[in-house]
Amino acid sequence: MSNGFSYLLLLTFFVVNCSLLIVHCKMLYLAQVTRNIASGNLELHLLAVEESKLQWTLCHENFLPLNSDSEVTFVEGLLLLLQLDENNHIIRCRDAKDWVLNLVREYLVEGHSNANLNIPEEQNRIEKWRQELTSQSQDLTRIRLEIETRREELQQLEENLHFEREKLKGNNETKEFNN
Repeated sequence: MSNGFSYLLLLTFFVVNCSLLIVHCKMLYLAQVTRNIASGNLELHLLAVEESKLQWTLCHENFLPLNSDSEVTFVEGLLLLLQLDENNHIIRCRDAKDWVLNLVREYLVEGHSNANLNIPEEQNRIEKWRQELTSQSQDLTRIRLEIETRREELQQLEENLHFEREKLKGNNETKEFNN
């Protein structure tokens, strides 16, 4: 098979299984087909793993060998989205080009109407929240100090009242004793 035909066959397979990949994946990886310098064989370099819907973590120096008896011929440099099982066996894979272009469209093209993330706006919102939380914390600290001050004042009044009662009780006992 020629590389062009294999690539087309691979893309067709990926497009058919695209929706299944997103719904059923356990571990989704972004990978690139690379050539191992020592062996000369093609392998998959795992670049990132999906942690949640919009959160990915970079992988460091993770490589998977490609089966030489595979029906599909991979092209060096090809970016793929892979679903791997717990033993790092490929369950599904598809070309990552459309996925990457969608990311560029959604998050990196300036002025795009579907952009979900405006970094300066988000930074302003975060700063506003931080200021509000700081203000609320200061208010709570002030209220706590006021309550503590009032508690101390009440304790002092209670002590004064107790002292005055004892004083009055003593005066009453002295009057009774004198009578």
